[in-house]
Amino acid sequence: MKTVLHISMKDSHTSLASRQRTHQRKPTWILVLVLLVSMFLVCAYIYPPKNPAACYVLFTSSGCKGLSNWLPPAPAREFTDSEIASRVVIREVLSKPPIESKNPKVAFMFLIPGPLPFEKLWDKFFQGHEGRFSVYVHTSMDKPVHSSRYFINREIQSDKVDWGKISMVDAERRLLGHALKNTDNQHFVLLSESFEDPGPHGNGRYSNHMLPEVEKKDFRKGSQWFTLKRQHAIVVMADSLYYTKFRDYCKPGMDGRNCYSDEHYLPTFFHMFDPTGIANWSVTHVDWSERKWHPKSYNAHDVTSELLRKIASIDISTHETSDEKRMEEQRGCMWNGIQRPCYLFGRKFMPDAIDNLISLFSNYTSSI
Repeated sequence: MKTVLHISMKDSHTSLASRQRTHQRKPTWILVLVLLVSMFLVCAYIYPPKNPAACYVLFTSSGCKGLSNWLPPAPAREFTDSEIASRVVIREVLSKPPIESKNPKVAFMFLIPGPLPFEKLWDKFFQGHEGRFSVYVHTSMDKPVHSSRYFINREIQSDKVDWGKISMVDAERRLLGHALKNTDNQHFVLLSESFEDPGPHGNGRYSNHMLPEVEKKDFRKGSQWFTLKRQHAIVVMADSLYYTKFRDYCKPGMDGRNCYSDEHYLPTFFHMFDPTGIANWSVTHVDWSERKWHPKSYNAHDVTSELLRKIASIDISTHETSDEKRMEEQRGCMWNGIQRPCYLFGRKFMPDAIDNLISLFSNYTSSI
């Protein structure tokens, strides 16, 4: 009986010690588990998965957005003194109503190396609209001899322009500066669109040297042929900070990549400061279907009434990314809330097409 009692007491003591050790281990495991989960969430917040499939596996069908709904927002970056000054000026200009003119005009700004091949065609275009437009010509090489009265003595002080370099933007700003002197000029058209392109010819041209003022998420690509309202033209002339970023860090050969400031500066600038105030499509038609460095060219035999009608009937603006996916972004061209044809102008027409264009001009314009 004593033996049995001794064994029972021993078993009781052993069981009690075991329970005590188990009780002591539980908090340790809980702490380790909580620590691991916390580390996982912190890492997911700091380094979010770039692949949507990973977001689906790790979280919910809503992807990474489900995580961002309950995690605290990232702390806002404190702006530098230069950024604050720039943003104050830009906000003040854009918030004020534009100067009204009794005789509003459109400023046509021509950025050309020398003679204007289609001057005779432009002469016909301007006829009958005297007093409703202004002409400004920037010639980077030879001063042309004009045949049209609309172009005589319309050259501004010009400088050399190198394709793909900041000198293109300098010439654009020089044209805007001269056109802004006339308070009647309310719209500005550069003759010779904005979208996000994750490919090598879009965001692939971005340089981290642009930080912190220009972030990669705001980097945009567009056409150097633009139309601006007066308020936008003024803020472009007032800007120094963001222009400097593109001058110094968006150029051919930067970080082993070719960045062209005339394709990125204005689209990025307006996406950052007035994204709802721009149309994000160009009024100049360009055909990039051949996927070359330069758009499709139209020679004399290509210019027909059918071609002009086709271009003038396009009412959807299409952008294609330069990555392997070749994703297309399409949007309707809206004019005062109504979807209408996108293009007022077109390129790239070769000089030998001038006679066909002139012969078609009268018949075509009278039929639209």
